[in-house]
Order: sequence, then C-alpha cells, then structure tokens
Amino acid sequence: MKVEVGKFVNTHGIKGEIRVLSDSDFTDERFQVGQQIIVKHKNEEQSFTIASHRLHKNFHLLTFEGIHNINDIEYLKGSKLFQEEDNKSIELEENEFYYADIIGCTVYVNDEQLGKVTEVMETGANDVWVVQGDKEYLIPYIEDVVKKVQIENKSIYIEPMEGLLD
Repeated sequence: MKVEVGKFVNTHGIKGEIRVLSDSDFTDERFQVGQQIIVKHKNEEQSFTIASHRLHKNFHLLTFEGIHNINDIEYLKGSKLFQEEDNKSIELEENEFYYADIIGCTVYVNDEQLGKVTEVMETGANDVWVVQGDKEYLIPYIEDVVKKVQIENKSIYIEPMEGLLD
C-alpha cells in the first residue's frame, strides 16, 4: 500500500534539489538516503532514490540519484510524493500513532461528532490535527485535549479547552 509522504512545492537552487512539505510521520526514516520515493504526476508514477535530505525553514530538501539539474525535476513541481508502506515496521511508543491511522478518524466531543481528521501538521512542540466538520478545527495532540484514540474504530474523543472550538 502506498502512503502519501509529502508534496513537492518548489525547487531549491539550480542543482535539482526539491522543497517538500511533509505529510508524513517519522520523516527521519522516510527521507533517509537510499529510500525510494514515488512521484505521482498527471496520473503517472515515477520512482526516485533519495540521494540527500536536509531540513530548511520547515521544509524537507531532497535530491534524487541521477538528478543534478533543476531542469531535470522542475516539471514535477506540485506533485504528491508517496512511499510503499513497509507494514509499519517502525516501533511506536504508547500514545504514538501513524499519520495514516489518524487521518480519516472521526472526532467526537461529548459523544457528538465534530468532524474527520484530514491532515496532521507538525509544529515542533506537538502535532496538530486538522479536523473538517461544519468548519475546520485545529486540535492539538496533547493529553489535556485528546482523551481517547481508538484506531480500530477510527474514533477519537476529545475534551476541548475553553475557546478551542470557537
């Protein structure tokens, strides 16, 4: 199964480096040198091997083997990046979840449906779950707010802090 790991938002410099906005968990493992990335562009897929990875201003900068010039990669700008899921081989700690397991879960407040998680944003201090309901809500993944996560039922129960849902 392929999982989305990010979006190619722009190039960086002239030597074929790309700027990626991550949609993924465990980016240190996913963007390691030697990992395969699948780029979906206009209903076609191309596979690339990561040659380098570094962080720069909240973006992941990647280069691919065999790509040494902006002209060789720029046409893929705007494309989604995927990887083959490796059966979730990364060992999780208690209360850690794969993004793919969280996205699509229904969020409840006092047994009333708030909406579904559509995205996970990394903020540094904690993740923030984007929940789409009657409007968009930003739910911080912190113990004071998220009370129960049931991956098997695709359900998340929260107790919002004052002003969080306003």
